[in-house]
Amino acid sequence: MKTRYSFGGDEHIFVEMDEEMSLDAFFKALTMSNAVKAAKIAGVTEVCPANASFQVKFDPDIIAPDEMMAKLKALESAAEAGPKRLDTRIIEIPVYYQDPWTHETLMRFRERHQDPSGTDLDYAARINGFDDAAGFIRAHHSAPWFVSMVGFVAGLPFLYQLVERDRQLQVPKYLRPRTDTPKLTVGYGGCFSCIYSVRGAGGYQMFGITPMPIYDPEQSISYLQDFMVFFRPGDIVKWKPIDRAEYDAITAQVAANTYVPRIRPVSFDLDAFKADIDGTNARLMEALDGD
Repeated sequence: MKTRYSFGGDEHIFVEMDEEMSLDAFFKALTMSNAVKAAKIAGVTEVCPANASFQVKFDPDIIAPDEMMAKLKALESAAEAGPKRLDTRIIEIPVYYQDPWTHETLMRFRERHQDPSGTDLDYAARINGFDDAAGFIRAHHSAPWFVSMVGFVAGLPFLYQLVERDRQLQVPKYLRPRTDTPKLTVGYGGCFSCIYSVRGAGGYQMFGITPMPIYDPEQSISYLQDFMVFFRPGDIVKWKPIDRAEYDAITAQVAANTYVPRIRPVSFDLDAFKADIDGTNARLMEALDGD
C-alpha cells in the first residue's frame, strides 16, 4: 500500500492511502487524520477524512507547504507502527425495507435503471446471486458496517460492510441519476451503503428508509442538539429491519422528541477481526442486545 501525497493549490494537501477501498486503507487514513488533529500543528485549519484518504487545509502564511508535507510524512511512520485498534460506538439503525415511498420513487425512474422490468432490490439480489430480494436484505443486515466517511451531502454516511472481500455486496449505481430521492433512504452504490440525509437527486440503488433523522441543521432533535451531523468516521452500524407499524411508532417518537437511538461503546481491533471475522462481528452486534 503506497501512500500518495499531492498539493491542492497553496492551502491543501491530499493524502491517499490506496486507489481502492479496504479496511487497511481506511484504518491508516483514519489513524493519520486523527494524528494530525491531535498534533495541533500551527496553521492547520481543517482535516477532512474520506474512505481511504484525507485532506488537510492549512494557512501557508503560518506554515510553508513543504514543511506541512514533511510533518504529514512523519506522522505516517507513527501510524504504521501503532496498533490498529479503535475505540468507537455501535449504533442500531432501524430500516423499513421495501417501503412504499422509495418504491414509488424508483418506479418513476425505471428508464434510468439497468433493469427497468423489476425493482432496485430485485436487481441487486440477482446480480449478487440471491434467489430473491429477501435473501439480499438478510445479507445487508446480517453483518455490521463501518462508517468510513461522512460527506458529499451534509451528514450523509458512507458505510463499508465488515465481511470478507468475496462476501461483500456489490451493486452499481443507476445508469443515469434520479432527480429525486426520499429523505433518509437507505441506498447502495459500488461497495458502499448510505443513508440520504436530505431529499434530492441521487444515483444509488434504493432498498428502504429509516425513520431516524441523521442531520438537523436547526439542532432541534434531542440527540442532535450538540452537533447537527449524527455520524462520524469510525462509527459501526447495525441495521435493524422494521415493519410499517414500527416505522410509524418511531416517526411519532421523533416528532415528540422522545426517540433515543440505541448506541453502545465498543472496541474494534483490525488484526483480531481478520483472525476471526464472524466471531468479531457477533461480539459487536451482541453489544446492543440485552436491553
